[in-house]
Amino acid sequence: VQLQASGGGMAQAGDSLRLSCATSGATSSTYHMGWFRQAPGKGREFAAAITWNSGASYYAPSVKGRFTISRDNAKNTVYLQMNRLRLEDTAIYYCAAALRRSDWRGGHYDASFYDHWGQGTQVTVSS
Repeated sequence: VQLQASGGGMAQAGDSLRLSCATSGATSSTYHMGWFRQAPGKGREFAAAITWNSGASYYAPSVKGRFTISRDNAKNTVYLQMNRLRLEDTAIYYCAAALRRSDWRGGHYDASFYDHWGQGTQVTVSS
């Protein structure tokens, strides 16, 4: 499975960006999907995740209410709509795919529960 993230760029605080993650090599509905991010000098952290059928979504407290994860399985694409961006949202954003394992819901925030990763897309927020 290959994941291709796009949509990053530069934005000002308060602006919006939408990230996309296109999957290839497998049917996207086979996977739960997540977005993680890594800020300069910090470890990779969970941002958002969505089940294979969009039945449930999960968010880190730092992005809840501002970010929305969605997916279009017909297009094999997952999205992360980011609104009211903050300086601290500056990071490389990675999309990841997790096989539909029974324990994923309990570990959706844990990078080790994901099987495939994209290359990342840079988001830079300035004041």
